[in-house]
Amino acid sequence: MKKWLLLAFLLALITQRAATADVLVLVHGYLGTAHSWAEAGVMARLHQRGYRHAGNLGYGAAGVVVQPVAKAPPDKPMYTVNLPSQAPIVVQADWLAAQLREVGRRHPKAAIALAAHSAGGVAARMALVRHGALGVDHLITIATPHFGTGRAVQALDATSGGGLFAPIKRWLVRRTTGDAVYATVAQSRGVLVDLTPPAPGNLLFWLNRQPHPPIRYTSIMRIGTFYMPGDQVVPPLSQDLNRAPALAGRVKTYSMAQGHLLTPRDGDLIGNLLAARPAAATP
Repeated sequence: MKKWLLLAFLLALITQRAATADVLVLVHGYLGTAHSWAEAGVMARLHQRGYRHAGNLGYGAAGVVVQPVAKAPPDKPMYTVNLPSQAPIVVQADWLAAQLREVGRRHPKAAIALAAHSAGGVAARMALVRHGALGVDHLITIATPHFGTGRAVQALDATSGGGLFAPIKRWLVRRTTGDAVYATVAQSRGVLVDLTPPAPGNLLFWLNRQPHPPIRYTSIMRIGTFYMPGDQVVPPLSQDLNRAPALAGRVKTYSMAQGHLLTPRDGDLIGNLLAARPAAATP
């Protein structure tokens, strides 16, 4: 009798493990790609913790496009996504929502952990606000401009076409930055407008006050290094999601002494956060 009870207990543990297994989805930031995480060394650190790259998710005329990587479904799969990072946040969010639904279809019993860098964190939040939890039980944002960035304001001003001296300004900016950089910024006006600091009527003012799904939220704040204090792209306070009226008191925040860009340490951080998460049913 005891043997049967022990067997039943072990089977229950296995079933619970399968139901709460992590699927990790990595979301890049502005001008990033699905390869950003590997290029920064993040995926190599996650690989050391047992995660395996299961595929890249894009989006096309026929819907979600999946480029498989792993030959067989790994025990701890992680996916990367490609978003149109120069498009308005709502467009990126709807792409991401479709990609998360595809991940959920492939792993119906798994809870999804979503780790997003920079502007990708705003797109991730918008996806959850617009479409619900989508199987996500933990959102980790890294160096995300939850309260905007003055860099977006500067970029919009530098490429604005209005005013008497606009042609001279355009010539000066192009000469300083180069034609390619100027064209890239000019084509990004949609997302740059969405990343301006909150003010009545703009996206971040609205988003920070919308009901968010009842999942776990973690925001990682970059506070710079000894040689370069502060994040030179997004001010540290802007990265603190706990300051958002809709999530006040619900967000775990951490500070990292490094700059805005991804580094291998982010792989260690994500791995530590996921290893510490409690077992819970998918929302």
